[in-house]
Amino acid sequence: MGNRLTQIATRTGDAGTTGLGNNQRVSKNSLRVHAMGDVDELNSHIGLLLCEPLPDGVRALLVEIQHQLFNLGGELSIPGFELLKADAVLALDEALAEHNANLPRLQEFILPAGTRAAAQAHICRTVARRAERVVVALGNEEAINDAPRQYLNRLSDLLFVLARVLNRMDGGDDVYWKSERLARQSATE
Repeated sequence: MGNRLTQIATRTGDAGTTGLGNNQRVSKNSLRVHAMGDVDELNSHIGLLLCEPLPDGVRALLVEIQHQLFNLGGELSIPGFELLKADAVLALDEALAEHNANLPRLQEFILPAGTRAAAQAHICRTVARRAERVVVALGNEEAINDAPRQYLNRLSDLLFVLARVLNRMDGGDDVYWKSERLARQSATE
């Protein structure tokens, strides 16, 4: 990966461009830069989630995810480079299966609410979905590897599941959407 930063305020971005890891200058409004920013924002929100009380296994999983998101951001910053490996996607699949196995099946939509940790996991989920959309848009314009798109897709699913796990951590439950249609249907049954 390119040079490590030793000076933060370089003023080289004052004209609206930024340097990629391969020293190429691009607009700060390019899809690649948007994707890198969304991944960075997601990593920051996961850092905030890590400030909450969490089960040890969830904490270790989120720390590993932060490292993989850093790899993903590095890969996005160097066109044609691969840092995020397929086994990172597989690790998310395994975590999804593990954490989802103990949850009751959803019968209704849930709101992004509950405990503070669960609500923060939902924020992480929505940022992951946005990052995924931008990575897909970037892939429509430039050649990128499959792993970044797949990783963000699985991660958003995992964050949804983890929100449900965190809502149950102290005996709580999901916060269910009160659908008017379902309320009418229940009243007639």
